[in-house]
Amino acid sequence: VQLQASGGGLVQAGGFLRLPCAPSGRPCSSYVMGWFRQAPGKEREFVAAVRWSAGSTYYRDSVKGRSTISRDNAKNMVYLQMNILKPEDTAVYYCAAAPRLILSMIGVPSWYNYWGQGTLVTVSS
Repeated sequence: VQLQASGGGLVQAGGFLRLPCAPSGRPCSSYVMGWFRQAPGKEREFVAAVRWSAGSTYYRDSVKGRSTISRDNAKNMVYLQMNILKPEDTAVYYCAAAPRLILSMIGVPSWYNYWGQGTLVTVSS
């Protein structure tokens, strides 16, 4: 599976961004699609994930309520909509995919087999 992430950029605090992720190479209908981020000097951390088949979604606490992860079956795309952005959201955002994960694995980067190249999100105060 190849993953192409995009949509990053510079945005003011309080603004919003939508990050698309385009998987290709094989169907991802049984996969978990995740978004992670990594700020300078920090470890990669979980942001959100969606089970493609069921549509179940998962979020880290700090983005819950202001972010939405979704998948579009017709377009074969995954999106991370982030609203009310904060300076602490500044990071490189990565799209990732894993064929099957139980709940306890979803937030752990090492369980994901496939990664996109990352897209930089910078939130200015």
